[in-house]
Amino acid sequence: MEDFVLSHSDPTTGLPVGPRTTRTAMADDYSSEEMLAAVLASVDDDKAEEIVQIDLRGRSDVADYMVICSGRSSRQVASISEKLADRIKETFRFTPKMEGKETGDWVLIDAGDVVVHVFRPEVREFYQLEKMWLPGSAHRGA
Repeated sequence: MEDFVLSHSDPTTGLPVGPRTTRTAMADDYSSEEMLAAVLASVDDDKAEEIVQIDLRGRSDVADYMVICSGRSSRQVASISEKLADRIKETFRFTPKMEGKETGDWVLIDAGDVVVHVFRPEVREFYQLEKMWLPGSAHRGA
């Protein structure tokens, strides 16, 4: 049975933030910074472009960090995502949840304390997640 930490609305976006599961004993063997470093190394090794890391600590109960990057094609987006999931499973001994790999336009990888978005450039430009989450962005407080 998993324990849940009760949540509230995100003060930055005003959007509701769902419950976040507490980390298991196995997951306590690493920090969110170690997971972030592994994610950044993996996407860099696979030639992801325009890698952005966003510190969410104190801004969201969903994760401590968000990583956004791009692949040049649907095939590369799917490959970056699949290799990242495999490396996380091998290194941290859990399988991250993944959505969107079938189409390869936008893949979301939930690695616990780090949420990763891998986009095709056109899709990334359309959604502009960085503007929502980076400090001082145009959408902040809107």
